[in-house]
Amino acid sequence: MVNENQAPRPRGRPRAFDRDEVLALAANTFWQLGYEGASIADLTKAMGITPQSLYAAFTSKADLYREALTRYQTRVDAGSGIARALEEERTVAAAFDRALRESAREYSRPDQPRGCMLSTAVLTCAIENGDVAAYVAALRADVLAAFKARIRRGMKEGDIKPDTDAAGLARYLQSVFQGMSLQARDGATKADLTAIAAIASAEVTRHSVPSRRR
Repeated sequence: MVNENQAPRPRGRPRAFDRDEVLALAANTFWQLGYEGASIADLTKAMGITPQSLYAAFTSKADLYREALTRYQTRVDAGSGIARALEEERTVAAAFDRALRESAREYSRPDQPRGCMLSTAVLTCAIENGDVAAYVAALRADVLAAFKARIRRGMKEGDIKPDTDAAGLARYLQSVFQGMSLQARDGATKADLTAIAAIASAEVTRHSVPSRRR
């Protein structure tokens, strides 16, 4: 059996290519097919390179996937937009309303794979891919921590009611983002997702201090 995560012995000299360009193509392939669904053949076809070049540049399929996820988080609006909303908006309600509505738009865009590459990635996998699943779960845990921190900051600033269960509200919101991603993969439209976003936004507003609501 061939292990796709193990780099084969190099043969000859890999051809030159734009690393960032092929990484973007790999990210789209992983995003559309999933980690296990994207074979080395799928990846090299999309990237326009040979398996030898892939392993020479990225070492393994697993390492390529990790780089692709990083690229997604820093460059794709759905990933970076949430972080910007949490940082830029003055209230928790405004921050999550913006993040939810922007995600509804991004998850349903026709010019890219639907849903969020991170939210529902590697939820189940073969035993040999457990390290990849743990890595993705850790990234999702970071997102959850950011949600909790923003809610707790709102509590300290008097924006969110002091008796709010910050951890519970954060998990609720993360589950909404994950659910929206799954719904998008199943064909939900922008309008469908925006309706979900509005209900979740109203729940955050319910925990806001009335005088600070926007």
